[in-house]
Amino acid sequence: MTKDIGSILEGWPHESGRVSVRRIRGGDGRVKIQLRLDLGLLQMDVAGRPDGQRPYDCESALAYFENLLNRHQQARGSDRGFSLDEKQCEQLRTEAIQYYYRYLSEFVLEDYEAVVRDTDRNLSVLDFCANYAEEESDRYLMEQYRPYILMMNTRSKAHLAMRDNRPRQARKIVRGALSKMGEFFNRFGRENLYSSSSEVGVLEALLKEIDAKIPVNPVQKLKRQLTKAVREERYEEAARLRDAIERASGARGGNS
Repeated sequence: MTKDIGSILEGWPHESGRVSVRRIRGGDGRVKIQLRLDLGLLQMDVAGRPDGQRPYDCESALAYFENLLNRHQQARGSDRGFSLDEKQCEQLRTEAIQYYYRYLSEFVLEDYEAVVRDTDRNLSVLDFCANYAEEESDRYLMEQYRPYILMMNTRSKAHLAMRDNRPRQARKIVRGALSKMGEFFNRFGRENLYSSSSEVGVLEALLKEIDAKIPVNPVQKLKRQLTKAVREERYEEAARLRDAIERASGARGGNS
């Protein structure tokens, strides 16, 4: 059997600027995800660690280090004294890259539940290193990726809410993420980067799309018109709008 994958690549040409992904049935009978790259392709398991390995006989290196932390806490009553050395942090970063490729592929495949799972997992890696890395550089090295991971996590949660016809829940999710984005930039003293962040821009655009699908509360709409009329000193119209608000409020109250 030839080990040359040229025939596979010829039948699936790489397209610059496009994320090309597909599901296939592996030789072991299980579903796999393939991601086409310019020099080849990546093949990933759909569950567990993407490369199918079990480091330290655990699902992942993160799971192994979390188990170490749990044993440490049980033995000492707290996490005091627990830490990750440079090599261990490097293991976690390398492993996180695998999950990045998979959740990127899952998003293209619109498997939003899986994206949420894998982005939640990578956010846990960032928190774990931030809390326990011995070296300051290891505590902050991955933080630069937090906005992107949070953005992908939020988009997927919002898509799921919209799929279930829950636009207000989707709006709440996006607004919460934008607040976290603001906290992130404030924490590092880079508040000025919030408005220029591409991740923030994507979420703000998504928020507008969601808002457009939420029915307008007629009373709220009238109140906005009233505020504008008063500001512009159109008092006769303002009086008419007050009457309309009273009628609409009474009608809504009677229907509740």
